[in-house]
Parts: sequence; structure tokens; C-alpha cells
Amino acid sequence: MNDYKCPQCKAYLNVSNNVIFAAEKDDGTKGLILLHPEIGNFESDQHEKFVIGEGEKVEFKCPACNANLKAPKARNLAKIEAVSEDNKVFEVYFSRIKGEKSTYTLEGESVEIYGEHSENYKDYFELGNIGLMK
Repeated sequence: MNDYKCPQCKAYLNVSNNVIFAAEKDDGTKGLILLHPEIGNFESDQHEKFVIGEGEKVEFKCPACNANLKAPKARNLAKIEAVSEDNKVFEVYFSRIKGEKSTYTLEGESVEIYGEHSENYKDYFELGNIGLMK
């Protein structure tokens, strides 16, 4: 399994079988969001009273340093770092919109894409006409 880290403070974000984020909705409501650590698995969990509506955008923040994890330029994506079991470091981008299945891994010039909505951000990665890789 990959280790996930904040790109700002380098804190580890995964605990057990979750990647943990502080989150904030547009109305100021705050909570924690747990994402599945397997890239391409779009399962998530949060407190039953921290309701995120379909299509709603959420700010993802580091639970350790509170840094906003919004990706530069592509404001609907969040960005974190990952370290594979063989110590390869790469970037992970994922959608901040509830129900939008878009995740990208970037290592050097190599981009892998995951999710049925991944074409939404192809211009950010300058991919032209892309097909789903995973």
C-alpha cells in the first residue's frame, strides 16, 4: 500500500485503511473525510451529520498543518504526495467534487488516470484525447 503525505508539511495522511483529510464545505461546515487508500477506489466515509451533497465541492486540508490541498490551476482537484512500497515518490490528484470519479497519478512525465469522469481534467495534464487506463 502507498503512503500518502501532505505536500506542505510532509505529515502522513493514511491511518489503517483510510486516507484522512480535514474538510470544509462552502457553507463553512467542517468535518473529516476518509478516503480509500487504493487508487481508483472511490469509496469515502464521513460523519453522518457532515453531509456532502452530490456535485458539491469540498476543500480538502491537511489534518496536521491545515494546508489547503487545492491543486494549482485546476481548482476542482486536490493534490497530495504518495510514496510506493518500493519508495517511488509521485503526485496524486483527485476531484474535490462529490460523486465525480477522477484521480490521476503523476510521476515525472507519466500520468495514469482513473475514474469515469477523468476526461474532465485532461487539459490540466495536457493529455489531448485520452482513454481510461485503469
